Amino acid sequence: MFKQLYDKVLNWSRHRHAEKYLAGLSFAESSFFPVPPDVMLAPMVLAEPDKAIRLALLTTIASVFGGMLGYSIGYFLFDSIAPWLQESRYWDKYLTAESWFKEWGVWAVFVAGFSPIPYKVFTIAAGVLQMAFIPFVLASAIGRGARFFLVSILISAGGEKLESGLRKYMDWIGWAVVVLVALGIVIYQYV
Repeated sequence: MFKQLYDKVLNWSRHRHAEKYLAGLSFAESSFFPVPPDVMLAPMVLAEPDKAIRLALLTTIASVFGGMLGYSIGYFLFDSIAPWLQESRYWDKYLTAESWFKEWGVWAVFVAGFSPIPYKVFTIAAGVLQMAFIPFVLASAIGRGARFFLVSILISAGGEKLESGLRKYMDWIGWAVVVLVALGIVIYQYV
């Protein structure tokens, strides 16, 4: 199932309405869709490097709006979706998100926005836990923006060779950033 979705998203990146698809994918991925927008963003930037900043901005804005939908789902509809979530592969991730919020607050949204951790789980958890909305939106914009601008700028500068290397090591890079941010928070709290 995921392979077919992945292939479909790659095909969308070559379509004449690719920017609309990218915005839709970015919005949907932040609240319910399993394929990250990087899969579409990278080949679009590779094809048109001069649009890297524009595409990163589009992806960020749509993702933050999708995150607001995820927040709303958690805030207003969690009781309705909880049974499904408990049966899904996201339940453990949701519990992790919940514990991160209790421990780190708004920093959890920033880390989830930048890392390969499913951001949608954090948007829903933020709503369930009734996190302050404005800090949620700001952390989402900074975390998601950092991720998508980094991908766009690196792909436009490095071309096809960098895109294939980035794809190969994306999980490692993402987790390294998570560890660095977590270390930074720990150092900040204890120093």
